[in-house]
Amino acid sequence: MTKNHDIIDKRAVLHIPLSQYAFAEAEYELTIRIRAGKGDLSECLLFYADRVCKKTPVEFIGMPMYVCGEDKYFEYYEARVKSPYNRICYYFKLIKGEEWTYYYADRFTSQLADWYIDGHVVDGRSAYYQYPFILRNEILDVPEWFKNAIVYNIFPDSFASGKRALEKGSEEVCLEDGRICRARHGGTIKGITENLDYIQQMGFTCIYLNPIFTGGEYHKYDVMDYYHIDPCMGTEEDFRELVKQLHERDMKIIIDGVFNHCSWEFFPFQDVVEKGRSSRYCKWFYNLEFPVEKPETQEEIPGYACFAYERKMPKLDTSIKEVQMYFADVGAYWVREFQVDGWRLDVANEIDRNFWRSFRAAVKKENPQAVLIGEVWENAETWLKGDAFDSVMNYEFRRICREYLTAKKPDGTEAFYEFEQMRLRYPTNIANGQLNLLDSHDVPRFLSLCKGDAARWRLGCILLMLMPGVPSLFYGDEQEIMGITEWEYRKGMKWEIQGSQCEFIARLSRIRKKYIDSGTDYQPKRQFIEGSLFAFGRKNGNGELAVAINAGEEKRIHIPEEGKILLQDGYAHEKLSENGYVIWYM
Repeated sequence: MTKNHDIIDKRAVLHIPLSQYAFAEAEYELTIRIRAGKGDLSECLLFYADRVCKKTPVEFIGMPMYVCGEDKYFEYYEARVKSPYNRICYYFKLIKGEEWTYYYADRFTSQLADWYIDGHVVDGRSAYYQYPFILRNEILDVPEWFKNAIVYNIFPDSFASGKRALEKGSEEVCLEDGRICRARHGGTIKGITENLDYIQQMGFTCIYLNPIFTGGEYHKYDVMDYYHIDPCMGTEEDFRELVKQLHERDMKIIIDGVFNHCSWEFFPFQDVVEKGRSSRYCKWFYNLEFPVEKPETQEEIPGYACFAYERKMPKLDTSIKEVQMYFADVGAYWVREFQVDGWRLDVANEIDRNFWRSFRAAVKKENPQAVLIGEVWENAETWLKGDAFDSVMNYEFRRICREYLTAKKPDGTEAFYEFEQMRLRYPTNIANGQLNLLDSHDVPRFLSLCKGDAARWRLGCILLMLMPGVPSLFYGDEQEIMGITEWEYRKGMKWEIQGSQCEFIARLSRIRKKYIDSGTDYQPKRQFIEGSLFAFGRKNGNGELAVAINAGEEKRIHIPEEGKILLQDGYAHEKLSENGYVIWYM
């Protein structure tokens, strides 16, 4: 009789076809995953076959699966199938001691899916899990250059108006039609161009600009004109020169697209205000109440849908074909005419999916290697299917870093589990292309969350630069800018202070460029993770990089006795902060 502790925990088992549990990395390469209870299985096998095999019964090929990750409750098994088949059927054999079961079609059974009638085999291949066909255009990936990028995120109004200077201050510019554009700090496109050497010296290979199009407020998220640069920031020629100089430096540029909402003074909305129900643009907007009037105070709820309840930012109905065509042209225009290398897409998950399909098709037609990054704060698996975005802003990375590095009693094991959940929620190619961040224009500065402790902030930067994903640093973090409120964390660049953390960022960038590329392996150093210590390794053709982080109060790294092999001949180590080491193979 099987003892109770030898019974497989079937409640913990999970496999989802055509998802992060079954995805193609090439035309004849599949990665298959399955989840099981933590420590529950002694062995897990995958069996696969040509799903249109002419033989009956189907001839399956077996292969072992290995544990590719774990969290607090589960282990995740993985097998990478390289075969002559681009369409397969498959099933699993789960083993625990003397007990075993097949698992296919979400069923547990001791028999395979073959039936016998009058001694003849009736093939049951349709009952197995299926990967119907690896379509070339559905192999998920992120543009190669982006997976290898190091991004510097600039809030244009707050960055620079000259060489190492931000001097213009607030201003208003009146357009020919009487509309007003405003600046708070006076940062300009030319100011960015004049400081490209500063950005490049820290190792950044790409800049991402928050909105630069004609808008009423300093932040430019209330766009009035999607085809022109805001006059407070400069001209189209200024922008063209910025892109030119970036490309001459072998750097890239990503710009911000705000298509969920627009300005009250965007011409279609003004047409609605003026003409009421007779306006041809009524269908462009949500929940209009006529006459359309702007509330006098911020507290009053508008008679039209907005971004949040911001009365100056009416929401566009992006399900309307005419709206989709208009903004698809905007997307293609800036890629075609100015050679921008990608778009970051604001409030992306509030926008119609067909809008993004049209937008993606238009942009990718101009440049198939242009990257599309959605602003999605939660799990974005549904948006990363190859028909919308290549990447999203990975706020989950920031959350895990915050909870680990700012806790009174940091838990390295908990951080390990959460990083694993984050990494395994997408196919590998897609996970390696997510835009990791500690800061953005929408959240308090990470240094402020660390209560000004620069050592803890540096630990966050080590994780940002060396973990899987694309690192993005917000302007001024390297100059130790702090801030909790919006008015504070978007403050002007501190050009009067030089070199505070610039060399630290440059050192991290050099390490990343040498040891991390789009194909670099990632492995947690499970044997070192205990207490407040978290550790992981990265490996490519240049060698193996090992990283150890201690977020606890003791300002040193505890490497267990078995870890001392890392410090033997052939290895070197560099101290990057008081309690963070990077150890790498030479």
